[in-house]
Amino acid sequence: MATVTSTSRRYIEALVDELDISDSRYEQANESYMSLGRWLNRPASSIAAYAPAVYVQGSFGLGTVIKPINLTEEYDVDAVCELKDLGKSQVTQFALKTMVGAEIEGYRRSKSMSKPLRECRRCWALDYADGAQFHMDVVPALPNGGSVRKLLEARSLDTRWASTAIAITDKERWDYAIKTDDWPRSNPKGYLEWFRSRMIVALNERKRALAKSMNASVEKIPDYKVRTPLQASIMILKRHRDIMFQDDRSNSAPISIIITTLAAHAYSGEEDVADALFSILSGMERHILRDGRGAAFIPNPSDPMENFADKWAERPERESAFFRWLRQAQSDFSRIAQLNTQAGIAEVLSPHVGAELAKRAESRSGGSRSMLRSATGFVAATSSPSFGSTPRVPSKPQGFA
Repeated sequence: MATVTSTSRRYIEALVDELDISDSRYEQANESYMSLGRWLNRPASSIAAYAPAVYVQGSFGLGTVIKPINLTEEYDVDAVCELKDLGKSQVTQFALKTMVGAEIEGYRRSKSMSKPLRECRRCWALDYADGAQFHMDVVPALPNGGSVRKLLEARSLDTRWASTAIAITDKERWDYAIKTDDWPRSNPKGYLEWFRSRMIVALNERKRALAKSMNASVEKIPDYKVRTPLQASIMILKRHRDIMFQDDRSNSAPISIIITTLAAHAYSGEEDVADALFSILSGMERHILRDGRGAAFIPNPSDPMENFADKWAERPERESAFFRWLRQAQSDFSRIAQLNTQAGIAEVLSPHVGAELAKRAESRSGGSRSMLRSATGFVAATSSPSFGSTPRVPSKPQGFA
C-alpha cells in the first residue's frame, strides 16, 4: 500500500503555516470585544445594570481563522453581548436589540468610527476603518441555560453544555416585538467547550511544550498561541472549500459550522496534521445522521435539538454541494499523499487551494518550522488514505453522548 511521504507531511504543515494569521490579529480581535465590553459596563451605560458580558464566538474563538483569499476581504469577528441580569420575561427581542444597539452606536461615535452601524437579522455590525481589515458582528443575548436544560431533559438529550445557552434576537420572527419565552437559541460557549474537549489532549500537550520553551507557566499561554492538528485540518478544509466555491452564485458552499462539527467528530487524536486531515476526510460523513425519511441531521453538540443541516431539506443543492466538495477534497489530498517533491504537490494543489498559497507553502516547506501554533514534529510515513464512496446506511438521530 502507498504511503504518506515525509515531503507531503512537510508540505501540509507549511500550508497551514501560510494560512495561519498572526498573533497580532488574534490580539486585535480580543481587544475589539474587550474594549466594547468596557464601554457597555461604564457607569454611564444605559445597560450597565444588567451586567453585560461581551465574548468572542466563531472561528476566532475556535482558533480556525484563516487569511482571506485577497486583501479586499475582511476578517469577521463574531461576538456576543449577553445581559446576564435580564430575563426573557422582562423584555422583547426588539427591545433588547434596540437597547444594545443604542450603546454600540454610542461606542462607535466615541471611537470616531466613520462607517455607520449596520443592523443585520440577528446582530449589529460594527465596521472598523479600512486599514483594520475587519468588522465585528455583535449578537444581543440573554441567559437561557435553564430553559434549554429542561427542553433537552424532556427529550433525554445531552445536557452537558446547557448551562451556557443563550437566547438571541431575530428581527424576521413574527414574535420579534412580543414578550414570549420562545426565543431563538444559541450556545457559542457550550460549542467552544465541546470543540476543545475533542482536542484537549493535543491542546494541553502543545501548551505545555510552548510554556517549557519559554520558561513560562502553562496558565499564561493563551489557546491562540498553539495550533492542534484538528484546528489545522479545519483551516485547510475551509480554504479548499473557499477556492472550490469562489465563483459559485448559488450560495451552496458548505458552511463552516458543518465542516468544523463533522471534522471534530471524526478527529481521533492524531498527533500529526497529515494523519488528522486524512482521518477526518475519511470519517466525517459517518457523523451525518439520517431521520426516518432519510433527511440529513447534523446536531449542534451544545444543543442537540438544533440541526446544522436543516437547510439541506429545503435546498437539496446544498447537500449535493457538500458531498461534491468532500469527494473533491478526498481526491485532491489523496493524490498528494505519496508525492515526493514539493513542486509536484504544489502543482496538484494549486487549483484547489490557490496558486499563490500553494507556491508559498512550497517555499516554506523546505524551511524551519515554528513551535507557535504548530503541531508536533513529523512522524514516520503511514498508510495512504483510501476514501470509499459507498453510501452510508441512514441512522436515526440519537443526540450526543
